[in-house]
Amino acid sequence: MYSYNEFDTAFVAERNKQFRAQVERRIDGSLTEDEFKPLRLMNGLYLQLHAYMLRVAIPYGTLDSAKMRKLADIADRWDKGYGHFTTRQNIQYNWPKLNDVPDMLDALAEVEMHAIQTSGNTIRNVTADHFAGAAADEIADPRPVAELIRQWSTDHPEFQFLPRKFKVAVTGSPNDRAVIKAHDIGIQIVEQAGETGYRVIVGGGLGRTPMIGKVLRDFVSQQDLLPYLEATVSVWNQIGRRDNKYKARIKITVHEHGIDEIRARVEERFATIRPSFGGVDLELFDRIKDAFAEPAYRDAPVAEYETAYKHDPIFRSWADTNLADHRAPGYAIVQISLKTHGATPGDASSEQMRVMADLAEKFGHDELRISHEQNVILPHVHKSDLPVIHAMLKKHGLATANIGLISDIIACPGMDYCALATARSIPIAQEIATRFDELKLEHEIGDLKIKISGCINACGHHHVGHIGILGLDRAGVENYQITLGGDATENARVGDRTGPGFSADEILGAIERIVYAYLDLRSDASETFAQTYARVGLDPFKTALYEQDKAYAAE
Repeated sequence: MYSYNEFDTAFVAERNKQFRAQVERRIDGSLTEDEFKPLRLMNGLYLQLHAYMLRVAIPYGTLDSAKMRKLADIADRWDKGYGHFTTRQNIQYNWPKLNDVPDMLDALAEVEMHAIQTSGNTIRNVTADHFAGAAADEIADPRPVAELIRQWSTDHPEFQFLPRKFKVAVTGSPNDRAVIKAHDIGIQIVEQAGETGYRVIVGGGLGRTPMIGKVLRDFVSQQDLLPYLEATVSVWNQIGRRDNKYKARIKITVHEHGIDEIRARVEERFATIRPSFGGVDLELFDRIKDAFAEPAYRDAPVAEYETAYKHDPIFRSWADTNLADHRAPGYAIVQISLKTHGATPGDASSEQMRVMADLAEKFGHDELRISHEQNVILPHVHKSDLPVIHAMLKKHGLATANIGLISDIIACPGMDYCALATARSIPIAQEIATRFDELKLEHEIGDLKIKISGCINACGHHHVGHIGILGLDRAGVENYQITLGGDATENARVGDRTGPGFSADEILGAIERIVYAYLDLRSDASETFAQTYARVGLDPFKTALYEQDKAYAAE
């Protein structure tokens, strides 16, 4: 894990000092809200429906126990005892008081964290595969290059006033767990002729106009990566739309100009600026890589795991659902669900944060990850420790065996918190999770990803959900549109809209009809929802959704 040097420490301290003075001026009336707004957004502070909200960056989703405990302490001291983990691998505090925010930022700095560039028209928190450094299918750990991009982009003088926000995601695996094709720039580590480099994808994004990113260049070498990224962002900064914020994202620029013209402009800009990169970035990258050395794995028997798996059905269900393959023999990746049935997706109490920190410190080589799916990962756990870990998770409400199942729902905060939302997300997610837990169907249903957004901005990634739900305001009434067949993997696609939306009272029944239709349509129990949808298409699901309503109306 990367550690701050003297420059980093001084930089963050100075930014916090500046913001403390700005907060004081806002409180005493020297600054109006309109004057204060761009200053607070530069430091991750939003004004939501009921209170301020502070968004804290967790770079590429990586934490250690000290950082997680500090997040818990902040939740207890200055919030309401919990935090909300987001699809950008950040944590949000929903109830801070303005005069406390500078103290919160100083507390974060004590463990080398901050909220810089978690808002505003700049390059946001760089995200990565939450299995980074542990995944069995990984070509290389993407976190060193994510850290290189983070350092390059933080306070970059050319990119502080971009046309709109800009998001970068990195994966080191052919199996995409970072949704790179739905980002402004997606980076995939690849190998070509024995050399490790990067495939660069541009122009992805969800929101009002969802688009899947296009390959800008199939292979960029390590020495060319930063200048190539700088050329790409620079071209967009020059020609991106500033006349209409709804057309300002790079996806619209790529759409309007075409990928070939964008590629030509980037290559021309790259040729111009490449000589100015004299190799300092490569030296920095080498130093960064040293900070991400693999843990000292231990070689030990796994008899405790095998015994528990054989004789404890609850443990076996959890292991089958929440564990993933690790690259090291005898190890597993543990996915901790923050989706207890009926709970708010992505929320963790301060007590739960401390429990996860303790487990990471004692059993997980002191590493934790936040996933874009709003769960927490222990990336390096020896299998012999899994029964003890499961017992501790179970004691604290963290052992729900539902990773990848219908109740493992991604949901934005919606109208319960967000000033931009036009409908509630959290209650809908809670109702769906609770209902399918009551039906005891979710393990039979298998891999099915529901994603919910409370407005067109799509913070809940609904466009790429197997079942996507978009909440909108229709004449003062919440209305929920459904999309089907979305995909957030390396085969990314935007889901198909089914038709008219449903009221808050109707949406649960609509989801049930879709699920029961899938169970009827699948060829056998091994065919997933996504596979069934790819085989049969939208029409049978539309029939299940709408023809039944017509039949009821005719009776």
